[in-house]
Amino acid sequence: MSSLPRRVKSEAKALTSEDDELPSFLDLSSESEEEEEEWEPKRKIAKRPRLPKKNEAKTKKVAAPRSAVARKKVKEVAVKEEMSMLNMVSMPCWQDVSLPIAPAEDSRMPLLKPKEEDVGTKPKTLNQKPEMPQKMEINSFRAKNIRSLESDEKPSTSVPVVGNRVKHEKSEEDFAFDEPPVKKIKSTTCPEGKPVKNLGGNKVKEEFEMNWDIVQALSEITNVEPWVCANLIRLFQEENTIPFIARYRKELINNLEADALREVQQTLEELRTVAKKTHTMIQKLKKEGKLSGCLLSALLNCRTLEELDHVSAPYKTGSKGTKAQRAKQLGLEPAALSLLQNSMELNLFSYVRPNTKGLSTIQEVEAGVQHILADIFAKDKDTLDFIRKLCQQRYICIQSALAKVSSKSGNEKDIDKFQLYHEFSCSIKNIQHHQILAINRGENLKILTVKVNIPDGVKNEFCWWCVNERWRPKQFLKPELMKILRNSVEDAYKRLIYPLLCREFRSKLTSDAEKESVMMFGRNLRQLLLTSPVRGRTLMGVDPGYKHGCKLAIISPTSQILHTDVVYLHSGQGFREAEKIKRLLLHYNCSTVVIGNGTACRETEAYFADLIMKKYFAPLDVVYCIVSEAGASIYSVSPEASKEMPDLDPNLRSAVSIARRVQDPLAELVKIEPKHIGVGMYQHDVSQTLLKATLDSVVEECVSFVGVDINICSEILLRHIAGLNANRAKNIIEWREKNGPFINREQLKEVKGLGPKSFQQCAGFIRFNQEYIKTFCRMTCPFWISDSNKKTELGSHALLTKAGAQGKKKSKPTPCASRQPNPLDQTCIHPESYNIAMRFLSFIGGNTNDIGKLDMQQKVNAVIQKEGLEGTARMLNTTVHTLQLIIDGLTQPEGFDIRTDFDKPDFKRSIVCFEDLSVGTVLTGKVENATPFGVFVDIGVGKAGLIPVRNITEAKLSKVKKRRSLGLGPGERVEVKVLNVDIPRLRITLDLIRVL
Repeated sequence: MSSLPRRVKSEAKALTSEDDELPSFLDLSSESEEEEEEWEPKRKIAKRPRLPKKNEAKTKKVAAPRSAVARKKVKEVAVKEEMSMLNMVSMPCWQDVSLPIAPAEDSRMPLLKPKEEDVGTKPKTLNQKPEMPQKMEINSFRAKNIRSLESDEKPSTSVPVVGNRVKHEKSEEDFAFDEPPVKKIKSTTCPEGKPVKNLGGNKVKEEFEMNWDIVQALSEITNVEPWVCANLIRLFQEENTIPFIARYRKELINNLEADALREVQQTLEELRTVAKKTHTMIQKLKKEGKLSGCLLSALLNCRTLEELDHVSAPYKTGSKGTKAQRAKQLGLEPAALSLLQNSMELNLFSYVRPNTKGLSTIQEVEAGVQHILADIFAKDKDTLDFIRKLCQQRYICIQSALAKVSSKSGNEKDIDKFQLYHEFSCSIKNIQHHQILAINRGENLKILTVKVNIPDGVKNEFCWWCVNERWRPKQFLKPELMKILRNSVEDAYKRLIYPLLCREFRSKLTSDAEKESVMMFGRNLRQLLLTSPVRGRTLMGVDPGYKHGCKLAIISPTSQILHTDVVYLHSGQGFREAEKIKRLLLHYNCSTVVIGNGTACRETEAYFADLIMKKYFAPLDVVYCIVSEAGASIYSVSPEASKEMPDLDPNLRSAVSIARRVQDPLAELVKIEPKHIGVGMYQHDVSQTLLKATLDSVVEECVSFVGVDINICSEILLRHIAGLNANRAKNIIEWREKNGPFINREQLKEVKGLGPKSFQQCAGFIRFNQEYIKTFCRMTCPFWISDSNKKTELGSHALLTKAGAQGKKKSKPTPCASRQPNPLDQTCIHPESYNIAMRFLSFIGGNTNDIGKLDMQQKVNAVIQKEGLEGTARMLNTTVHTLQLIIDGLTQPEGFDIRTDFDKPDFKRSIVCFEDLSVGTVLTGKVENATPFGVFVDIGVGKAGLIPVRNITEAKLSKVKKRRSLGLGPGERVEVKVLNVDIPRLRITLDLIRVL
């Protein structure tokens, strides 16, 4: 202890005056263990101070080498050791609190698997919260002075045994991975998920340790099984991408979808942010000398930023201090504590100091005592838990009204937008996410005033409980002291607790609404990106306009620009321009027109529809469709567009983009920043960081799952493959230009900057057109033997030279095998499973030449029907999910595209006017956007109609398509009936008949 600073030793003596300033709920040394924080993990051992790590190290059997990481860990342990020793000496009130220390076994957390019988079912303890006492301890508040604490409580000298901890965990938690001695886990050395011995528990070593277990916290928040959360944490720590995890690690995540994985990842980042900010605050308070053991423990218990702010607010630099702190500085804290514990000896008149501000009268003394008591009540954990539980049982509503200032001086147009919320009230349990976002926007624009209404019954019951149970004095109180106690409770509720509850309610509602908005934006974006491509057509893209004319671009079936032009359809020259359009369509044999939905779209659509109805373009049977041009103008002036179409005017580039959006929506839309694509709601009101991360992840997921042909795809498309980025994509293109096309996936390892981890993440999403590869090999290698798909050594050398491996490259010579095409490279099978795939082919009597053919499907079906999926997986010593992926890869036809299951654009020949609509009219349309309150459908009248969410029922949805919710996505074709037409406001209300 001699190494401790002198200031720390002096603090131990002055603890009575300094430590007593803390709120009572921070004093975790008070009595029973029943007053643990609600979120504390069940397997936490009995509260006792940790001894220095060097004593625990004796339990280790094998000493690990002191690597750089080990030295860093030792340094961290030394810091914890110093903090623990410091608080054992100077802070007795922290004696019952122990910082979590990693177990003595291997600090790495192995990936876990459930028992076989539990696969697909929820574990028994899913979302099981730590057991709380049925009855709250009433008299847990203790006013013992520091000397009595020092004499009664001594630091424990017992060393916690790791084995006991493991036994304790098993006794309280019955997770599916507690199967001794062999457990099914996942490790980096076992990519197929074979069962191996588990040497550790599900304890996850985090950079910033807290008093709660991150696995349990993540499970409770996301409603995902703990073993899945433990696996996901490890997978994310190893920098695995969401598309890779969702496709190739299904057995570890219980087959979760990508949306659920994103939610877990975001929640994990939020918890880590809380932990990081907590430790930053701890270091800051420690440096300023404000950190005590009780405060440290309270900070380490925080699980949200709101809780952290609530605990640390009085100690922030620059704070003027609360009323309670100023009263404590006047020396009134002993009086407040005596009122609760020893009121018979309390004499408030003895604290009166006529010449001291705040103590000059008995009224000022009573007010000071009241502020201290109110602060104690408002920060006591049990008290806050009681009021929160009480609010859950009562009707709490959020109300909005038109602000007085806005009604006088506001813009009427903006005010009308919030007409629904001028006199609005709804329960916080039933309010919709879009309503919260609308109310928040109105409040930010100073058009609405918002408040949370908590009924008076909650206050009355809370005050009675505080006075008669939780904070009931130990001795009889005089009437004047009882009045102070009641006033303190009311003051605590009105001034501190009620505002805290309002902030918590609104923060939670806003956070949930933002997340739902972002998730819906992501779902809409995925639906739009996965719109089925229109292959094999020559298309004419039209970017409508008035004064500057309509820009035309004709593109070939392979997306090559054949012709660009400008026509003036809306300036009295429509008939003359029709001849030009007809000549172009006939010359290029183009029968499909794609019109952007921007300015002059309605008139341009009517123009083409009229010509089509008159059969003006005969003998061509011309059809047209409307496509969203959101983001086209932004892309047309971007550096990517300038690089791709350097000699083309930006106005004509937008017409090219519009046509390509129908030909291959995914390849074209990835060139545009996702938030400019035009789906979603309130995108400017939500967290931009969360929005961008989610949308980028959705784009990566879509591009990866569709797959790209490595030899023909663009650099922009490559950037969005899992495991790749702009630099790696650029290096791949440069390698391709220098060495010729890639022959197989193994050649990716030769690309600069693409290491083993990047290769693992991206390999399964990259495709190879086998016919193209074979043609290239025949052209470049005269010794190519197509029948056996092999090359002689000389042929391999000739191919290497011909492909352009020029220059004196100082690298290891590539073996011949790496220059041979692999038919499995055209499938979704990952290279790590190639050996299993070959064993399976041998088992069914097939070969790689039959991949995607009917013969292969018949052989696979015959074996699976006979042996079963699980039986076959056991024989191959792999998992069911891996085997299913191999079967899909072998049986899917060559060039299989998952987008074929999605809807294609709605091609039309005629037009319907807004005035032609009437109630009961049945139309077909295409979903433009989906929101929580309904779906907007383009029915071809220039204004989208709304299907309210109440009209979208399960019976009307397609049973073929798998849906997570009763929602429709952009691009889907639907049949609707007109319910109402509001011509002045251009509003159309629809009813969903069925999904086409």
